[in-house]
Amino acid sequence: QVQLQESGGGSVQPGGSLRLSCVMSVPAGKTYTMGWFRQAPGKERQIISSISWNAENTYYAGFAKGRFTISRDKAKNTGYLQMNNLKPEDTAVYYCAADERFHTIVLYASNEFEFWGQGTQVTVSS
Repeated sequence: QVQLQESGGGSVQPGGSLRLSCVMSVPAGKTYTMGWFRQAPGKERQIISSISWNAENTYYAGFAKGRFTISRDKAKNTGYLQMNNLKPEDTAVYYCAADERFHTIVLYASNEFEFWGQGTQVTVSS
């Protein structure tokens, strides 16, 4: 069974930075694409970024390019989302997600991911 646990959320002023972590508990010998999503109150869940198991391929939503960076440490089974120059409109619950895929695959939509974390709140406010 796959389990995901996010951490690193919190409150930050506009222009600040946060790094989210996602510890993945996954069966040995299988490969998982990982993604980060967010959902603001009253809005649909949207993808931020995804990364292949081998970390060689990434995808970013337009709003994330240049401000957010996805990465993963396979040895630690942990994924990261570095968020810089945060804006009030980045306020949302942030989720990590995983799906068993070939090691070079990135994914683009929430319905492609089977496993989800519980989410961590990010609030950007002055």
